[in-house]
Amino acid sequence: MLAVHLVSFFFSKLQEDPTKKVDRFLYAMRIHDDQLTDISARFQAEMKKGLSAESNAAAAVKMLPTHVRSTPDGSEKGQFLALDLGGSKFKVLQVEVREGMGIRRGGVEMEEKTYSIPKELLNGKGTELFDHVSESLKDFLHEKNISLEKKHPLAFTFSFPCEQSTLNQGLLLNWSKNYRARGLQGKDVVQVLREAVDRTGGMDVEVLAMVNDTVATMMTCGFDDRYCEVGLIIGTGTNACYMEELRHVDLVEGDEGRMCVNTEWGAFGDDGALKDFITEFDRDVDAASNNPGKQLFEKMVSGMYLGELVRLVVLKMAKLGLLFDGHVSNALKTKGKITTAHVAAMEEYKNGLKNTRDILTELDLTPSPDDCIAVQHVSTIVSFRSSNLVAAGLAAILTRIKQNRNLRKLRITVGMDGTLYKMHPQYPKRLHKVVRRLLPECHVRFVLSDSGSSKGAALVAAVAQRLASQRRKVDETLSPFRLNQEQLQLVKARMRAGLEAGLKSKISSGIKMLPSFVYHTPDGTERGKYLALDLGGTNFRTLLVDFKKGLQQNSRLYHKIYTIPLEIMQGTGEELFDHIVQCISDFLDYMGMKNAHLPAGFTFSFPCEQTAIDTGTLVSWTKGYKATDCEGHDVVGMLREAIKRRNEFDLDIVAVVNDTVGTMMSCAYEDPQCEIGLIAGTGSNLCYMEELKNIEKTKQEEGKMEREEGTPERQGDMDDKIRRMCINTEWGGLGDDGSLDDIITPYDVEVDQNSVNAGKQRFEKLTSGMYLGEVVRQVLLDLTRGGLLFRGHVTEPLKTPGIFQTKYLSQIESDRLALLQVRSILQQLGLDSTCDDSIIVKEVCGAVSRRAAQLCGAGMAAVVDKMRENRGLDHLNITVGVDGALYKLHPHFSKVLQETTSVLAPQCDVTFLPSEEGSGKGAALITAVARQKQDM
Repeated sequence: MLAVHLVSFFFSKLQEDPTKKVDRFLYAMRIHDDQLTDISARFQAEMKKGLSAESNAAAAVKMLPTHVRSTPDGSEKGQFLALDLGGSKFKVLQVEVREGMGIRRGGVEMEEKTYSIPKELLNGKGTELFDHVSESLKDFLHEKNISLEKKHPLAFTFSFPCEQSTLNQGLLLNWSKNYRARGLQGKDVVQVLREAVDRTGGMDVEVLAMVNDTVATMMTCGFDDRYCEVGLIIGTGTNACYMEELRHVDLVEGDEGRMCVNTEWGAFGDDGALKDFITEFDRDVDAASNNPGKQLFEKMVSGMYLGELVRLVVLKMAKLGLLFDGHVSNALKTKGKITTAHVAAMEEYKNGLKNTRDILTELDLTPSPDDCIAVQHVSTIVSFRSSNLVAAGLAAILTRIKQNRNLRKLRITVGMDGTLYKMHPQYPKRLHKVVRRLLPECHVRFVLSDSGSSKGAALVAAVAQRLASQRRKVDETLSPFRLNQEQLQLVKARMRAGLEAGLKSKISSGIKMLPSFVYHTPDGTERGKYLALDLGGTNFRTLLVDFKKGLQQNSRLYHKIYTIPLEIMQGTGEELFDHIVQCISDFLDYMGMKNAHLPAGFTFSFPCEQTAIDTGTLVSWTKGYKATDCEGHDVVGMLREAIKRRNEFDLDIVAVVNDTVGTMMSCAYEDPQCEIGLIAGTGSNLCYMEELKNIEKTKQEEGKMEREEGTPERQGDMDDKIRRMCINTEWGGLGDDGSLDDIITPYDVEVDQNSVNAGKQRFEKLTSGMYLGEVVRQVLLDLTRGGLLFRGHVTEPLKTPGIFQTKYLSQIESDRLALLQVRSILQQLGLDSTCDDSIIVKEVCGAVSRRAAQLCGAGMAAVVDKMRENRGLDHLNITVGVDGALYKLHPHFSKVLQETTSVLAPQCDVTFLPSEEGSGKGAALITAVARQKQDM
C-alpha cells in the first residue's frame, strides 16, 4: 500500500522541473561544505591512524611508505628502462633524463612500446605473467637496438597496493583492476621480476625503484614544478600520495627529511567511517563488485564505478515511473551498459543533452526532453559528488602538510592524472573550485601529468641515483671530520706532550702553560665581601660577592653589566681603563659602598704572562679589542692608575685571573673535587691544578711561595694542595707546530688563513665557537660549488665570511627542531634550501661540532690522565668546572665531550659541573683565598 502511495506521489510531480525531481530523489548524494569539512576531518584521523605503528594494522587507509625521499630538483640525469604495469596493457620504455642546473632546465626524452596482456595471464600463474613482461622487455631492447651487454638501470611502475621496506622492493598486498594472477600475493614483485629476467636471459638490468602510479605522477609533475609534493589519480581507480615528514612515519626508521606516502585512500570508509554518506546505490555497486566491503571510497568516486552508479539511479527512477513513463528496457537492466565515458559525454557543455538522448536511445529507451534533462542531472550529481569527495580527501592531505610545516599559508602543486580527470569536461573545474573553497589559506596549483607514470618512475630512479651519488660525495667531504679512536688517541698523546713541553722553562711550546699563582681552591672557610670585575668581550661585569656560610652554601651576589662601546674597544688604553673605572664607580654608587676599601679580583680573559697573582702582562688583544698602549703592559697597573685618576674610591686589586681559572674556582666552591676549569665557548681553554715541582718556570718562585704560605714545618698538617698551582694551559695553541696537520682539513686551512692570527691557535680554531660556524660555511660553499647543495647556486651571503655564526649550529642541530625551521634559519641567511639541502646542512653542522667535542675530550683525557699519574693513583675521581655557550647551549657538545673523555681516560671518573655564576664569582673566590692565606 505504501508503494502505491509513493508511486502516486511521484506521478503527481511529473510536471515539475526535472532537475528538482532529481535533486529530491538524490538528496543523500548532495554533500554540502560543512559535510565535506566533516569528511575531511575523518580522513585526517584515518591518515594519522595509518601512519602510527600501533594502529596501522587495523587502519583502513594504509598510508604505505614508498621510500621516495625527494622530488626532482632538475639536476637528475641518466638513461633508464621503465616498465609500466597496471592495466589491461603494459608499456616498456627507454627514458633519457637530461641534466639541467635547476628545475625546468632539464628534459626528458622517451621511446615506448605498448604490449597487450592476454586475458588468461591476468588470472593465471603469476610467474607466467612476469615471464611475459620480461620477454616483452627483451623484445623492446632488440627492436630499439639497445645494447644487451650493457647494464641498464630499470624503474618499475606497479600500480597495485604494495608494502615497501626499500625503494626497490615491494610485497604485493592485493590485486585490483581485474588482475587475479595466482601465487604472488605477499611476495616481493621486484624479486619475481628479477627471476623472470634471469629465466628469459640475455639481459643485464638493475631494478633501482618500484613505484606506484600515483607516486610516479607526483614525480613527473615535480620535474617541472618544484612545489609539487602531492600526486592524485582520478581515473579507473583513485589514489593520492604526498610528501610526509619522516618523523611521523612510524613504519620507517629515522626522523630527518620527508618521504612520499602512498595513502591508498580508496579504502577510506571500509571500517565504517563513511557509513552515513553511503547510499543504497553505493551498496548495490559494492555488492555486485569483485571485492564487496572493500575500496568503498574508490567505488563512490572512481571511473570504474560512476557509470554504474548512474545506471542504478536511472533504473530505480524508471521503475518508480519518474522516467520514461515507467518503461524499463533490458539494456538498462544490464550491468555496465552506462559507462563513465557516457557520464562525461552527457555533461558536455554544448552537446550534453544531445549525447544524453543518443545514449538513452541506444539503451532501447524513448526519452522525452525532460527525461534527458533529468538523466543529465543524475550524471551531474553523481560526478559532482565524486569531485566533492576527492576535494575533501585532498583538503585533508593539504591541511596535514600545512600543519606539519607550521605554516599560516601553504603554496603547493598537485600533480594530476587519470582518465576521469582528463576526459570529463567539468570535473577539473569543480574539483579545483571546491578545494580552494575548503582551504582559502592555501595557494593550490593543479598540474596535469604530460607523460603518465612511466616518466615518473624513471625520475624516481634518477632521483635515487642522484641521491646515492650525492650521498657518496657528501660522505667523502665529511669523512675527514669523522675521527676514529686511533686518531683521537694520537691527539691525546700530542696534547700530553704539549703540556709537558709547556711546563719546561726553556722549551718553546704552542701550549703556553701559564702559571696563575693560584695555589688553593676554596675550602669553605672563605668569608667577607669581595668585588669582582670581569672583562672578556663586549660587556664589562661588576659583582659584589658576600661569602657568609662557606662551602656548598649559597653566597649572596649582586651584579651589573655595562656595555663597552666599539670606539672604546678600539681607542686608547687610557680611555678603555677610564671607562672601566667609570662603570665600577657607578656600581659602587648603586650598592652604596663608595667609601668601602674592598679587596677585588679582576677576571681578564685575554692572554697574559703572570709573575705573581696580582700582575698580568697583556700578550695580545683578541675578540675585537685593539686598544692602544696595552700590549706588553701590566693590566692591573693600568687599572690602578685609572682608579687614581678618577680619585673617587680605592680598591685593593688582590688578583688578576683568566676566565678559565675563575670558572674552576667558582665550581670548586660547590664541589671540593673540582680542580679543572674548561671554557668551551667563543674561545677554548683549560686550566688545572699541577704539581708545583713539575713547573720549572716557577722554580724561582718557590722561596716566595714558602714565605707566603709559611715554613714547610708549619704547613705539615695542611692539605698538600699548597704544593700545587693552577696552570692556565692556553691549549688552543696545540698544533701551531704542525702536530695536528694530519687531521686538519682544507676547510680548516681556509679558515686559518683568513683569520687575524694565521698559523696560531690551531686547536682553538678546530674547537671553539668563534670558528666552527666559519668552518661549516667553508664546507657548505664547497658542496654548493660541487652542485650538491642549493642547486649549485653560490649566493653572496654564502660567500660572506662570518655570516654562519656558531649559534646556528646549536639551533640547527636541536633534536626538537623540524627541518622546516632549519630551512627558515637558512632563508634568514639568504640560502633558499630544499628539504634535502636542510638535511645535508644539519649533517655538516653535526660533523663539525662533533669533531670539536671529540678533540676537547681527547685534550681533557690527556689532562686527567696526567693528574692521575702525577698523584700516583690507579683511579682518579675529579670534577671539571665548565663555562661557555658551546658547552651550555649546543644540544650534543657536552654529551660527546663526556663520552670521549670516558673512553680515552678509562681510569678516571670525570664529573662535569656547569658554572652557575661564571668566572666573575671565581675571581672573588681567588681574592678571598689569597687574602685568607696572606692573613695566616
